[in-house]
Amino acid sequence: MKVSLLHLWLLPVLAASFQSSTPSFTVFKHITSLKSTTSEATTSTNNSNKLLSRDRYIATNRFTVRRGKEAKFEKRWATRKSRLSTLDGFRYFHLMRRVSVDGALDSGVDPELANVDGKKFGNYVSFTIWNEKKNFNAWRSGDAFREAHGGTSIKAFLGTMVKSAMLLKGAPRPAFYDGLLQRSIIPETIPETVDGWRNIESDTLGKQILPSECFIACNQFFVPSENAKDFELRWAGRESKLSECDGFISFGLLRRDAKAKGHGVSPLGDDEPTYVSTAVWKDRVSFQKWKEGKSLKKRHETSSYDTTGNNTSTEKKQSSKPLWTQPPVPIFYEGTLVITNEEGA
Repeated sequence: MKVSLLHLWLLPVLAASFQSSTPSFTVFKHITSLKSTTSEATTSTNNSNKLLSRDRYIATNRFTVRRGKEAKFEKRWATRKSRLSTLDGFRYFHLMRRVSVDGALDSGVDPELANVDGKKFGNYVSFTIWNEKKNFNAWRSGDAFREAHGGTSIKAFLGTMVKSAMLLKGAPRPAFYDGLLQRSIIPETIPETVDGWRNIESDTLGKQILPSECFIACNQFFVPSENAKDFELRWAGRESKLSECDGFISFGLLRRDAKAKGHGVSPLGDDEPTYVSTAVWKDRVSFQKWKEGKSLKKRHETSSYDTTGNNTSTEKKQSSKPLWTQPPVPIFYEGTLVITNEEGA
């Protein structure tokens, strides 16, 4: 066994956890009073010369799963041992499966190639939201992390490495973010967990991919550090109508934590987005209805909107200087194995 493989599987640092789940879709309550999770510390910086304070800490791990191995990869997630939902500071988890979307917002890239504009981004992403960065660090350094990654013994750990290497192309790629301007609804029902992980019982595990439980629309932004403050202030000053849309679950503007370290974490390069807007919807139909809605069409007559419903024409009025080094890149996922708490994301 090569050392590189050892490092490869010591690193699913943010793979979150999740035990199993019934093949039924998760149901969420869409209430008129949107739960605002933006802290006072965030809004207080809008008129200052500082970056926005984070509301959440987001840990992700990007996987390139070999073609034809998707169902087996998902089974490994569905049947793992983890205490994730019982840990201090845990808010939300799902496993994201890359998909294409027809129409103008589609990136036009075959998801099986796990490639965005020539950059390896993975066709699966584990996505975990924590209240604070210290909550994530406590999990990563504790017994719960080792248990979730087969590290209870040397034999178990090596067995996990071998099985995982057969499913993946290359090493997983962790990426960590400060969650800004976080918004979410309170879920009507909480997916069933056993000992902190999703409870899924199905005779199709490993044979068929898991059912979709949510839909995620992202937009990747390549913003240099000298433009970060202006970029964030523009987002903080925008008016979004997402909270009024049926099927909306959560939104966050993710700022890459370039100083994060750990097994498998690579320095932030020019080919990595520094910001990612992330909107979670109940399902793809909800996203399509929003995209094709009358209000959106009406607004398109005078302005343009990105995948998260924000008015981009405002930027043109505020400044003629482009804030990014290349056009934003949309990317879409189906989410499965959802785990959440009573407060939502």
